[in-house]
Amino acid sequence: MKLVSLAVSGSILLLTSAVPAHSQTSSQQSIPNMTAQLFADGDRSIPMQTPSQVSTATAAPVRELTAEEMGDLYMARKQYFEAAQAFKNLSDQNPRNAVYLNKLGIALHQQEALNLALKCYEKALKVNPHYADAQNNIGTIWYQRKRYAKAIRAYEKAIKIRDDMAVLYSNLGYAYFGDKKYEQSIVAFRTALAKDPQLFEHNSSRSGSLLQDRSVSDRGRFYFLLAKSFAECGNIERAVLYLRKAKDEGYATLAADLKKDKAFAAELQLPEIQDMLAPKQADAQQP
Repeated sequence: MKLVSLAVSGSILLLTSAVPAHSQTSSQQSIPNMTAQLFADGDRSIPMQTPSQVSTATAAPVRELTAEEMGDLYMARKQYFEAAQAFKNLSDQNPRNAVYLNKLGIALHQQEALNLALKCYEKALKVNPHYADAQNNIGTIWYQRKRYAKAIRAYEKAIKIRDDMAVLYSNLGYAYFGDKKYEQSIVAFRTALAKDPQLFEHNSSRSGSLLQDRSVSDRGRFYFLLAKSFAECGNIERAVLYLRKAKDEGYATLAADLKKDKAFAAELQLPEIQDMLAPKQADAQQP
């Protein structure tokens, strides 16, 4: 899976594609080799590049970067193997630091080493049971594995820790959708939009410490449910946008579902929706 880092803190990731894409690293290490190096027995430390070894064209800090900042820089540059090295060193030196463990998990997650990533997230939670980011990231691993019931439970636990984060409700909505629990999915998305009306217009309200998987199979139905969520929030413009997306994806029962769902009462009166539902001219001329 191709994972894309979000933009602020270093603990959230966004999965935007279901197409396998191996991360590019300067060393081109394979996951088995990486695993052997990062998790070998003994006290052998792993060398980490110093700031002077990083290209001055892309990183010319006024002051010397900390080890954590170097790891974050590697993540930003998609050098996930080097990022894993950096955060492995940091977590070995600071085994009670949940942030380092979570970031190590993300660096491994980006390389599709899901078992190792899961162990890191679980260790982060043992260190800090109130760390919502790590709990969320566990949910994302289960979501990627299509273990939707487990993903739902993990996201719900994260929400109990931090109920102010729209992205957690969004992730829960995706998990409910994957489990074909569409009404619960709508409730979760509606809650997410109430907390952040622009949630689906950007990658995330935070960045770097949470993971989000936005890959879905039935995109037509998914867009219809998003449209309903926007309609119930009173955002007609966005509801119409996602209804168009649902139609473009070939959602077969769009017209029937629109007409029978009271949530779309206002939208049905709009000329653009009436045009959308009108039969094609070529079809209308059929005898």
